Amino acid sequence: MSIGAAVILGNEPGSFPHSVLAERHPAIIGQVREAFPYGPEQHRALDALLDNCTKGAIEPLPGESWAEWGIGGYLGQSWFDVPWLWSESYFYRRLLDAVGYFGDGPWRGIDPFRPSKLAELDSPETDQELAALDELAALPADERGAALVHGSLWGNRADLGFRLSDGEAEGRDAVPDLVADDSDRLWALLDGVGTLCLIADNAGRELVPDLLLLAHLLEHGRVERAVLHVKPYPYYVSDATTADVVDALRRLLRAPGEASAYGRRLWGAMADGRLQVRAHAFSCAPLPYADMPDDLRAELGGAALTVLKGDLNYRRLVGDRWWPPTTPFADVTAYFPGPVAALRTLKSDVITGLDGRTEAALDAAEGRRWRTSGTHALLQVRP
Repeated sequence: MSIGAAVILGNEPGSFPHSVLAERHPAIIGQVREAFPYGPEQHRALDALLDNCTKGAIEPLPGESWAEWGIGGYLGQSWFDVPWLWSESYFYRRLLDAVGYFGDGPWRGIDPFRPSKLAELDSPETDQELAALDELAALPADERGAALVHGSLWGNRADLGFRLSDGEAEGRDAVPDLVADDSDRLWALLDGVGTLCLIADNAGRELVPDLLLLAHLLEHGRVERAVLHVKPYPYYVSDATTADVVDALRRLLRAPGEASAYGRRLWGAMADGRLQVRAHAFSCAPLPYADMPDDLRAELGGAALTVLKGDLNYRRLVGDRWWPPTTPFADVTAYFPGPVAALRTLKSDVITGLDGRTEAALDAAEGRRWRTSGTHALLQVRP
């Protein structure tokens, strides 16, 4: 991959990355503090993290992974002066430490984001989306598949972390648009041969449509096998773990109508191995996919197609850099070991693969806000 574009940092006041570090992360600490009846030890650790992430410097982390992921080069630096992708990931790892997630005490393994995830999964909005599956059942398979792809794409707007900083995003009247649409290329690659790897992003109302799409592709022979990659531990507020997959499947099973039928098919596909779940350690790495380890590279290289969901995975796929928006998507993903697709709503500055007219029209209409507002999306494919 070319590295001519500068890496995105969070040290420019007024920029979107700066607002995440200075405003969103403190808000998340407050949310987590209220989510559970943590004791004095956790409250002291959260206070220390709040002070450190806004005014302090990068400190050591336990374990070998972070040594491999470059922490030695950033120790003592401000959170705002290291790559934004790295700093965000470091924040969530420190947050888990603060609440005792990796410790030996009673809070070990307790997802600090679980209450928000479950509330979203059990919301009236989820009921409405699942009920819509009954009407979808009457459509021809191809139309149903196209609708499910778009459901998976726009489901990313349910990202809980995004709503913390832009709570009105889902209530706007404006109809969001695709800024790039490679749907034809996507379906051409889903020709019934081989394995589809889907690298999930968020839990809740995003993970459900991802699962529905996988069920459709398996049922109609578009893929022989599907592998769903999730996080090995909680990450980025709402990112999906194996526990979230189970919660989503149970939510489908207890729903009426077509939703329950989808749930049964997915449960059966997991039982017979046509649908598998992976939780690779690199899923929580603060690094782009260009730096993926050999075992993950081999797995994705053997897939007929890898689909990456969401904004964070897009940043990791193309590199979290200030690319000119017209930089070809194929160029920045040339390193990827097999065919790759990105389904993403836009919630950060990084963007590639636009034509010049689209970029100019968006800038003229909205300034830079279209990059981060979540009101636009893209579906990009590199065969």
